[in-house]
Amino acid sequence: MRTLLAAGILIGGLIALEDQAGALDNGVARTPPMGWNSWNTFGCSINEALIKQMADAIVNSGLRDLGYKYVVVDDCWFDPARDSAGNLRGNPSRFPGGMKALGDYLHANGLKFGIYQVPVDKTCAQYFGSYPGATGSQGHEVQDAKQFAAWGVDYLKYDWCSPNGTIDDQVRTFAKMRDALAATGRPIVYSINPNSIHAKTGPQRNWGDVANLWRTTEDITNKWNTGQTNGYPMGIQNIVDVTVPLASYARPGAFNDPDMMEIGRGGMTDTEMRSHFALWAIMASPLIAGNDLRAMDPATTTILKNPNLIAINQDPLGLQAHQVSNDGTRRVLAKKLGNGDVAVALFNQGGSTTTISTTATAIGLAGDSFTLHDAWTNTVSTSTGTISAAVPSHGTVVYRVSGGTSSTPTPTPTPTPTPSGQPGGCTATYRLVNDWGTGFQSEVTVTNNGPSALNGWTVNMTLAGGQAITSLWNGVNTGTTGMVTVKNTSYNGTIAANGTTTFGFTANGNGSTAPTGVTCTTPTSQGR
Repeated sequence: MRTLLAAGILIGGLIALEDQAGALDNGVARTPPMGWNSWNTFGCSINEALIKQMADAIVNSGLRDLGYKYVVVDDCWFDPARDSAGNLRGNPSRFPGGMKALGDYLHANGLKFGIYQVPVDKTCAQYFGSYPGATGSQGHEVQDAKQFAAWGVDYLKYDWCSPNGTIDDQVRTFAKMRDALAATGRPIVYSINPNSIHAKTGPQRNWGDVANLWRTTEDITNKWNTGQTNGYPMGIQNIVDVTVPLASYARPGAFNDPDMMEIGRGGMTDTEMRSHFALWAIMASPLIAGNDLRAMDPATTTILKNPNLIAINQDPLGLQAHQVSNDGTRRVLAKKLGNGDVAVALFNQGGSTTTISTTATAIGLAGDSFTLHDAWTNTVSTSTGTISAAVPSHGTVVYRVSGGTSSTPTPTPTPTPTPSGQPGGCTATYRLVNDWGTGFQSEVTVTNNGPSALNGWTVNMTLAGGQAITSLWNGVNTGTTGMVTVKNTSYNGTIAANGTTTFGFTANGNGSTAPTGVTCTTPTSQGR
């Protein structure tokens, strides 16, 4: 969040960590949280009356009863100075009743209380000089966690807001607040953003050992496509491109967070806003509205209150849709649901209406008789296996497919390391993450085996026949079929002694056959 004035800050030399085996299990966010956040529409211009008005609007509009319960008070809620004991307190002119009283008001209305803070010295608004003081939680983690619990906070948004620190520094720092919140005994959803004013470390690891929610990209804006890969500001299409490949990380209590929603804020067509909501829903993303709830037009209300998509998002399995196919224009995502159904999104990334098709087999169902429930129109149709629709430009048709039996592939076996053959060099380890028959997702972990940092690495591998890479992240690839070469990106080329970094990719074809000749070389070992 909050890179409004520093989009051009360049950060490099960060090291991605290997995913941790542990997982945060604090009993909350078993499905993606739903609610509202103050920042997208109001920024720093918030006060007690406004937050209460939004809470009332959530209740009166029926949004609360559909699951929108978290009311998150973002940056600029606090007094610019801590009290004499070092405690945080609400800005007395903006929140004259105090933060506990606000939490009590929300709870009395069947809602939950969310608040914003940072793990460094200054919040984002303070960093950019648009709000006075330096009241971050750095050095106050335990004290602030106790204060939040005493106020009845149910959700903490914890935003990095600093160009400093490697990714392992971030992990250690975010973990301090994780542990401090746990020590209070109060169930508090822990939402982090490691990307603010920083290299984009959100997609570089599975943060489920640290937080319930973690931002995957730079800040969202109310545009469809800003042309960014992962830089400020991100459009809907740009965020989808980053978040889809991270599907394997999602599970109950731990979800990829593509940022607050922009529905109802202008900047997009009705079709694009429908896609925005449908894609967030099927990606098991938090559904946190960011519009002025007091002045919603009928189109916005219809989108935010779609019960079919909310049910898909809130499915108890907590799975994020995996990518079935993507030819650059026609993208198909599928999400397995707890009752055996599969939600399918047919997403048109192109500039004109096109027909998008897949099959029951491709989405993991076997049989010859299926029912398709359209999430937008509520129409019901039958099929012997074909799933197809004419989809407008930037549109997304979502079907809930029932019938048949599951043909989900068996879990991936434990990966076998493939050494580079260079003593003290680097090792490349291949791992199949998910295989859905017509496509698959994999990761390659690069390990520095030497006693000192290496600078730059190259991985070579040969894909099996019929396999073709469709997207790759945390690396730059040459070739998509057969012999493929992957080199480091600017931010993960330096790997500390005995450290690791990981790149991933999705590909068309069956993933049951692993690539051969997976080797890693460094600039000093190449050509030897």
